[in-house]
Amino acid sequence: MSTLVVCIDRGETVADIAGELPVVGERAVRSLVTDVGLADPESSRVNCLLEGLRLAGELRDSGAEPVVAVVSGVDDSVDADRDLARQIERLLADRSIESAVVVTDSTAEERVVHVVESRVRVDAVSRVVVRQARDLESAYYLLKQFLANEELRQTVLVPIGVALLAVPVLVVFAQSLRAAVAAVAALTGLFVLYKGLGVDDALAALTGGVRDGLYTGRLSVVTGVIAGGFALVGLVVGIISASPLAGEASALVTVMAFLFDSVPWLTTAGLTASTGRAIDEWLHSSRVGNATLNLPFVLAAVGLVVRGFGAYFLERAGIIDPLRMPATSLGVVSIRGFTIGGDARLVAFVIAGVFVSLLGVVVAMRMGESSADERTESID
Repeated sequence: MSTLVVCIDRGETVADIAGELPVVGERAVRSLVTDVGLADPESSRVNCLLEGLRLAGELRDSGAEPVVAVVSGVDDSVDADRDLARQIERLLADRSIESAVVVTDSTAEERVVHVVESRVRVDAVSRVVVRQARDLESAYYLLKQFLANEELRQTVLVPIGVALLAVPVLVVFAQSLRAAVAAVAALTGLFVLYKGLGVDDALAALTGGVRDGLYTGRLSVVTGVIAGGFALVGLVVGIISASPLAGEASALVTVMAFLFDSVPWLTTAGLTASTGRAIDEWLHSSRVGNATLNLPFVLAAVGLVVRGFGAYFLERAGIIDPLRMPATSLGVVSIRGFTIGGDARLVAFVIAGVFVSLLGVVVAMRMGESSADERTESID
């Protein structure tokens, strides 16, 4: 049993010089190397044939019986691949071949290695790249694969093209190269963040969820829109409250002023959205999950705590007054008016937040136990 060392070529030079294919035997391949080298000294096919001869020598030194051969196809058509297959079959029919070593000089030849593999076991594939052109050829094939990928082209080339087109337009209108480069850099940075943070995937998922919600009549779509309105109001109110302090107070006090006035609206937005989600779950499966039940309590607790800390810092800075409770009378019981400020106010809000959070845990556990009992009874 012998080992076939086959050099695959896809071009007209070897086929025209060899005449009859396949070319078999070391003496015939050596003669072919000389003829191909004289016909085209810059061709990498010469290196491919020499590599086949070198591998045959190594196999002979290790005790094997190599058979060197050269097969060639004229072009990249299907008929050329079939011609290569017929040449391989002719080699195998005339000799007892146990395995094969395939030698190529480019990616184009590697695409037809499966032709050899379908007819004999391939132990190794040796790709010959001329040392002086290794980096250039690798870059060429990487660029070729990149251009063949439609998604990569749209992601990379389209933004680069838009940026290059935008520079002269901005220079004409802005009359400043610095402004044009700054605008293009800003837009490029926004695009990189847009893709890097996965904003496009999040928007696609959000759009799909809204579309499905509209088709199925989910209440969470309506409550989500209402929650968005509350959140917008909260942001505007917070900005209005914090703007007068931006130039006078410290950054911490300014942030706390924003949070103090915006947190009630933001908490209301979260409660509205979570309520709509809970109602959808109940309408869909006649029960509500523990996490969904606990979410409104968590939002309310966080809102109370943040509001408490905001009030504490603003009161310390003299922006707001202590909390004053007016005198009240409930029948025979009367309560004098009192003031809660400073540390007592913060502790009261923190205790209220912890209490609301624990209440949410209790409610979720109770509802979860009830749902579990109902499911157990239905199964029984």
